[in-house]
Amino acid sequence: MPDFSYEKQQGISDLIVGLDEAGRGPWCGPVVAACVGWPDLNCPTELAALLDDSKKLTPQKRALLFDRIIASTPVWGIGQASAKEIDEINILQASFLAMRRAVDEVIQKGYTPSVALIDGNRLPTWDMEKYAIIGGDGKSLSIAAASILAKVTRDRIMVDLAQKYPYYGWEKNAGYGTKTHQEGLAQHGITPEHRLSYAPIKKFLEK
Repeated sequence: MPDFSYEKQQGISDLIVGLDEAGRGPWCGPVVAACVGWPDLNCPTELAALLDDSKKLTPQKRALLFDRIIASTPVWGIGQASAKEIDEINILQASFLAMRRAVDEVIQKGYTPSVALIDGNRLPTWDMEKYAIIGGDGKSLSIAAASILAKVTRDRIMVDLAQKYPYYGWEKNAGYGTKTHQEGLAQHGITPEHRLSYAPIKKFLEK
């Protein structure tokens, strides 16, 4: 289970935030990132005991934890990068752009992070102290919380987009290449939310 071991290595006098994204693999929709931190690492014990990598949690539990996380700290922000931006700068850089926007939202609230712990093995080029942690959403409480905010937010965005584009099953598949999504593409074509740079969409367009 994640804990504050990585955060404590940086010294709790600094404001340490965790960053994670959701939506790198889907064929459509934005990539969404979240930034979460607790001043002095004062996450409530009962909440800390429930936090984990968002992929290991049920949708119902993620939704509950989403509300509890944002109620427990003022230091949280959410950012996204659109399908168009993903096509223009690639998914990795778009993920970093969404993370930067999440950090900027925290700064706009009056909190300036000293250190960012980022899930994965790559780092953006921002001018701030930052560390990549492979599997960080299962190791760091801050990253685990960010993974939950990002996942819940993106799933809600895809449910909303499914109302506008009802033929692809996005409310259930979150934009991944399921059979329903493929059938929707075959019958109704692409939408402005599809990532044209992704191989399956490129292949569809070539047909």
